[in-house]
Amino acid sequence: MREFFSKYKTFALVMLLLSAIIVTLFYSALKPEQTLPVYQPTDFDAKLVDSSIQLVRKYHTIADFSLLNQNGKTITQEDYRDKIYIADFFFTTCPSICPIMTRNMADLQEELKEQEDVMLLSHSVTPEIDSVPRLKAYALENGVIDEKWNLLTGPKKDIYELARKSYLVVQEDGDGGPFDMIHTENFVLVDKERRIRGTYDGTKKEDMERLLADVEILRESYDD
Repeated sequence: MREFFSKYKTFALVMLLLSAIIVTLFYSALKPEQTLPVYQPTDFDAKLVDSSIQLVRKYHTIADFSLLNQNGKTITQEDYRDKIYIADFFFTTCPSICPIMTRNMADLQEELKEQEDVMLLSHSVTPEIDSVPRLKAYALENGVIDEKWNLLTGPKKDIYELARKSYLVVQEDGDGGPFDMIHTENFVLVDKERRIRGTYDGTKKEDMERLLADVEILRESYDD
């Protein structure tokens, strides 16, 4: 009996290994691949979307831009070429949700700092106040890594159009001028093709956890 088991030991081990491989492949085949939706203007609250694109159902992408960052450097879409990035809108003198959003963005920066294909992008909705020196001071106060996270200022019309026609994250302020904005707490996940792949409440930790998970799903989709 002992000789029998000794004789077929190698065969049994090979069969066991093959069985494990087959089960793994079978499980992988049955397991649905995780993907993220591609969002269009029609998927958003109309209050956040410029009237000119409210009925757009496909092919929506983030428009080209040219704005100054905290170091006075001109930042364009070229700086985000082949990058996944997380965008938001804020202002440095905001006393309510912005400090929470900035802390959460700083936490995301820490979690993602080793991932060179993921960047952060924050736009000021009060560019007349948030000059380059003010943004630089704000960046230093909040531990911004220049190579990872740009804080942008520039012509208010340009920022307004990005917010309303590209990122779909601010409401019009009817009490002010034509480009006055009421920004939301939303963080926007953008893929390497400039498409919106998710929105998240930038004041909630649970949404930041969901955002990090979605970033990983998106990154893995480019490894296939």
